[in-house]
Amino acid sequence: MKNIWQKVKRFIPGDKLILIVALIIVVAIFTSLNGNYFSWTNFVNILVAASLIGLVAIGHTYLIIAGQNDLSPGSVAAFTGVLCATLVGMGLPFVIAALITLAAGAAVGIFNSWMVNKIKIEAFIATLVTQFVFRGFAYILCDGRPVSITNSAYISIGATRILSIPLSVWIMLILILIFGLILAKTKFGRSVYAIGGNKDAARLAGLNPQRIVTILFVMMGIVTALGGIVFSSRMHSGQPAANVNLEFDAITAVVLGGVSFTGGVGDMVGTILGVILIQAFNTGLIMVNVPSFWQYVARGALLLFALTSDYIRKTNREKALLEASKKALASK
Repeated sequence: MKNIWQKVKRFIPGDKLILIVALIIVVAIFTSLNGNYFSWTNFVNILVAASLIGLVAIGHTYLIIAGQNDLSPGSVAAFTGVLCATLVGMGLPFVIAALITLAAGAAVGIFNSWMVNKIKIEAFIATLVTQFVFRGFAYILCDGRPVSITNSAYISIGATRILSIPLSVWIMLILILIFGLILAKTKFGRSVYAIGGNKDAARLAGLNPQRIVTILFVMMGIVTALGGIVFSSRMHSGQPAANVNLEFDAITAVVLGGVSFTGGVGDMVGTILGVILIQAFNTGLIMVNVPSFWQYVARGALLLFALTSDYIRKTNREKALLEASKKALASK
């Protein structure tokens, strides 16, 4: 058995293997409690529900690797969903309304980066400001009432299926692939790791941390706005009260996936595994009729587990570096 485990670890890194095993355990537990959990229909439903978390998790992967954070995506997704639905309801073509909405998401990112870069507010606090402001704007824009969507082009985003899988899932998977390759294979991706590992050293190496952070916040704003459009399409309405705590699910997924909360470590493969794991967990809680109050407790416990795992991984990395330094000194 030990030999089999060692062979598997050659092909799948240890942290990813743990996520896969955890996902199998989650599926097994909830299937034993509700036989309908293990079905193709439910798996597709999990992927659909995960698509919004997945889009936001793309932005969080980059930001957290760079040593930043964003607590505003839930409010921004609600605001952009309401904005796009309102613009289409005013008679604008869906494509124009969607482009304006994506531009609004980018503007939110610029605002966040301005607070972080120019007036030196910690990202955690700066984006908390944005969270409250844009939740308020979402309610103000529609006077507190959901905005119904009847535009067929708009609705088709949430209704279209390709190979029996909804378009929203394909959008998430394609963007995760693209941004995963950018992060892993490009100079820009290496720059993100560099400023997360040591911002001062990155600056001395010729990088511009403020410019990179601005790009990352703008990217987060755009993918969140896209998520807001897709979600409102699925719901056939822009809902100002939607997506509360979305950012915490995304952060939990990203940290579960191996992205270090202190920056400089992580990848998109771990993120997608973390996204699927947390949504499988959330869906299971609903399907076995766990009371909503206890669902909050369970999600909080999962976030605590993710942060504890991150601490253990960080400690192990530091021990490994210390041992390597000792061996290097001993060999001289």
